[in-house]
Amino acid sequence: MQVQTRHTPAFGVARIVLAQGEAVQADADTMIASSFGVTESRPSRGAAPSVFTAPTGGGWLDLAPKHPGDVYPLEFDGSVGWSVAVGAMLARPATLRRDHPWPALQALFGGDIGFLEHFSGSGQLVLACRGAVDALTIEAGEVVTVRPGYLVAYPDGIQVRLRALDPSGPQSVRTGEGLAVDFAGPGTVLVQGRK
Repeated sequence: MQVQTRHTPAFGVARIVLAQGEAVQADADTMIASSFGVTESRPSRGAAPSVFTAPTGGGWLDLAPKHPGDVYPLEFDGSVGWSVAVGAMLARPATLRRDHPWPALQALFGGDIGFLEHFSGSGQLVLACRGAVDALTIEAGEVVTVRPGYLVAYPDGIQVRLRALDPSGPQSVRTGEGLAVDFAGPGTVLVQGRK
């Protein structure tokens, strides 16, 4: 699978180029167009994404997020997983898996379902972001605070702490309302320009 992006960062479109028989999972409502012969199989129940498969000779499909913003291909090398904002996945190949439950996120959210999900494997996970994506490089000994609404993704191995902005105010681990995420370096955190 190869990913080509255009019209970024305001109105990103991702062209997913697939080899013969290769497949990618994406929400059916995000597909703009495809080369002839790309097939779509939809799940029989629920709101699970569709699977698009390339015919003999390969093919492509163009995907666009449901909101304005950047599309960002995040490369996985098989050695490090990433925690990603729920709803940020635009497309993923079968070589990447959603890890549910993920122990580090269970510890962060106290066993509840939170505003992050974990992916691992190898390949490119295409993310749909609001606004431009910015990579914050955090040095060893440095601590950076990010509001959950702006958080896109961070890799395994970076130190993370979730805390209340105001202990007496409303908070939600499902949405991130009233919370802040502290990251201690070294590492890289992806954030988006709009929430």
